[in-house]
Amino acid sequence: MKIKTKSRKVNRAWLNDHVNDPYVKLAKKEGYRARAAFKLKEIDETLGLVKPGHLVVDLGSAPGAWSQYLRRKLSPQGAAAGELDGTIIALDILPMESVEGVTFIQGDFREPDALARLEAALGGRKADVVVSDMAPNLSGIESADAARIAHLVELAVEFAGNRMKPEGALVTKVFHGSGYSQLVKLFKETFRTVKPLKPKASRDKSSETFLVGIGLKPGK
Repeated sequence: MKIKTKSRKVNRAWLNDHVNDPYVKLAKKEGYRARAAFKLKEIDETLGLVKPGHLVVDLGSAPGAWSQYLRRKLSPQGAAAGELDGTIIALDILPMESVEGVTFIQGDFREPDALARLEAALGGRKADVVVSDMAPNLSGIESADAARIAHLVELAVEFAGNRMKPEGALVTKVFHGSGYSQLVKLFKETFRTVKPLKPKASRDKSSETFLVGIGLKPGK
């Protein structure tokens, strides 16, 4: 019973923090599906990654907040609907409610069917920017979770190496802790410029941070 009570207290505390979170309120006000939109917004505005006419691939896109931000960024008027100056392709193994102007592919890009649909959507082009908010279901066992997280980051880096322009940029979610230094090393081996960023919208208590790699090194 004590365990259940503690769990209820933790859940209540999380819910209280969530309801009172200024980014949750702002997301609701601005029509974003999740507060995560403001993480990508700050990263993009800090580094100037997404520009008119760009082709952007959003990996692990559900529920769609990053795609919503990208859609507005590539709109000449910054609108959630209407004209779009660029291309956004979103992928996730989970379903995602449609975002106007965004091509969504449900599937695992390691599987032939999803990969074929992605190739069709790319139409022979390479991405200017790849963003990845992919995260595994965490078990609470640090070594196992670190391995799962690292695997998804490695997949995003491999994807960028194969389907991104040489001068392009990759944004990927990582977590401080076991395996973090190896992921930084991977980024430094792959990209000419590497920037670690923790946006203000990332909760202070969270070990979540983001790595940005800009410009693929020759041969990558």
